[in-house]
Amino acid sequence: MPRIIADLHIHSRYSRATSRDMDVKTLNHWGRIKGINLLGTGDFTHPSYLAELKEKLESNGRGLFHLKNDPDSVHFMLTVEVSNIYSDRGKVRRIHTLIFAPGFEVVEKINSTLSGWGKLASDGRPIFGFPVKQLAKMVLDISEECMIVPAHIWTPWFSIFGDRSGYDSLEEAFGELTPHIRAVETGLSSDPAMNWRLSALDDITLISNSDAHSPSKLGREVNIFDCEMDYRTITDIIRTKDRTKFLKTVEFYPEEGKYHYDGHRVCKVLFSPEETREHNEICPKCGKPVTVGVMHRVEDLADRPEGYKPENAIPFVRLIPLQEIIAAVMGIGTGSAGVKREYERLIEKGGSEFRILLDLSKEELASFTPERILEGIIRVREGNLTIRPGYDGVFGEIKIFGGEEEAEKQLGLF
Repeated sequence: MPRIIADLHIHSRYSRATSRDMDVKTLNHWGRIKGINLLGTGDFTHPSYLAELKEKLESNGRGLFHLKNDPDSVHFMLTVEVSNIYSDRGKVRRIHTLIFAPGFEVVEKINSTLSGWGKLASDGRPIFGFPVKQLAKMVLDISEECMIVPAHIWTPWFSIFGDRSGYDSLEEAFGELTPHIRAVETGLSSDPAMNWRLSALDDITLISNSDAHSPSKLGREVNIFDCEMDYRTITDIIRTKDRTKFLKTVEFYPEEGKYHYDGHRVCKVLFSPEETREHNEICPKCGKPVTVGVMHRVEDLADRPEGYKPENAIPFVRLIPLQEIIAAVMGIGTGSAGVKREYERLIEKGGSEFRILLDLSKEELASFTPERILEGIIRVREGNLTIRPGYDGVFGEIKIFGGEEEAEKQLGLF
């Protein structure tokens, strides 16, 4: 039974600030490069994109889809991210939610219902003015095989636990429908270990996805399953938190996420949660409130100490994309021609990015990988890195090589 590497939260070119290349044929190409064999379609509520999906995909007979006349292509699950912005209990709530659906017939019913509440053609991620609980009821009334998954749950501005946007518990948001919320998405700025500090999430499955807006960003985070390519099987594994079939998640280093720490981007003020409390959440340069990030918010809601691990926790590993490792070794940008050439050469030799980063031994990698890039891969696997956390919309900075080694590299000593 082949291993499934699944990235279930992405966007199409019909979403704002998204690459024109986010179509299923290009996604299939990049999925193969990355080593991903199951992708969310994203944006199934958009009429034009849904028409493309129907034109270019065909069912595998088990609730998932592949390119027409190409059953060996990357498979796709019908997914969308929805934004709900509304007032509740004296506060404006801005909640992003993922919906997984088992087929086009169900998707059409969802779209027909949602079209009465907003313009589905305005954005691949549609915005509605009703509560997220109502969204869950609408979708589950259409099909209980759908999954409702709160997206990037700690992001300050648009998430279920966000400091500026959300609630203090799933129950506050979903009420009597809370038992139907069986999974949450950790988001790029948090990892499972941070979420383990909340006992309320012990029976909730933590999933991880890229939220990619361009093909090269696929796989920043993924879920790895040991099962058949079947919608019901995969969603049941997620619902039941089946540790025998849900092998692990692959995580972005959460410090690299753009809302990990607190701060004020305009003033270039970066604070740890402790420093924010010392300053009463006020920027010392301009006197305005700082943006409270994910780590701070986790600590506010946590009822366990850092380092706690529940007995039924699904394992995870942290990785850095291969292009970033190559760029760090070369001392140039990830978009440069040199990085692109070396990336393509390594993929040709190694089979896929995840095979290189996860599977091949040091000895196997050494047969085709330059020494410094090999060292970078091993350092990433071991977490031997220097990290400056992201804050207030600014991505964090991770240095694979630092200190004296960085100086030597600049002098051309390796």
